[in-house]
Amino acid sequence: MPGKKEVIHTSIWQEIPARDDPYAAETCYCRGFDVYGDLLRHASWVDYLFLLFKGEPPTPEQHRLLELLAIGLANPGPRDHSVRAAMNAGVAGSTAASTLMAALAVGAGALGGGQDVMHAVERWHRTGKDLEAWLHDIASPDPRPTDIWPDFEHPPGFDPNRDHCSPAALQFLQQLGTVATAACVQWLDANRVRLEAAADAALSVSGIAAAAFADLEFDAPMAEMAYLLLRLPGAAAHGLEQREYGWRRYPFFSGQVTLHQSPPRAVEDHAD
Repeated sequence: MPGKKEVIHTSIWQEIPARDDPYAAETCYCRGFDVYGDLLRHASWVDYLFLLFKGEPPTPEQHRLLELLAIGLANPGPRDHSVRAAMNAGVAGSTAASTLMAALAVGAGALGGGQDVMHAVERWHRTGKDLEAWLHDIASPDPRPTDIWPDFEHPPGFDPNRDHCSPAALQFLQQLGTVATAACVQWLDANRVRLEAAADAALSVSGIAAAAFADLEFDAPMAEMAYLLLRLPGAAAHGLEQREYGWRRYPFFSGQVTLHQSPPRAVEDHAD
């Protein structure tokens, strides 16, 4: 229809146009809160993150749990595949966007990545804190729907390369469990050994994060998105560091590439 206005539908954001410029915002509201007049003065970053995802401010316990989760996930370290992807991009001189996209692409899968968290959160919604239901779910996982992702090779939330939780991951689990309302995290800690034996694999950081997201009442797609986001700071920092060091100090190239000054070769004339 001529003259019909196209409208973006969102319950997250509202802008009040400036009196002298309809293309500039005078006031911005996120979920009904004045961002620059109120949230900047009173909210922390994790408060704002929770508000964006959940539509309401966190309780003090939710704030603490999300803060601990954000710190624990911020830098997976150079052993992690997503961080290594960012390091590879950084040492090659890639753009900032390319470095982050490399980390996201490699960190999106089912081995400690975003898909792993998504399916682990789905299990929490499916089984709750029912040990027998968990054991059945681990032994007989539902087949994955037909999409771009391959079938499960291990139970979501577990690391098939280990048979018990690493000391660092165990510290992460226990620290999250200090939050009074983190019932899923506490249940996971109490039943970890039995679950690891059933899975024949170690509880992973992604599985621990999934329990925390379940306690925060994030649904599976929301948890996947937040997990990918919260792991980016470390990937960014390592990518920048390797860009500064250069490829000569990178393990895959150090001592492996030698440049020689070769004499120019004569070009043979094959013309008839």
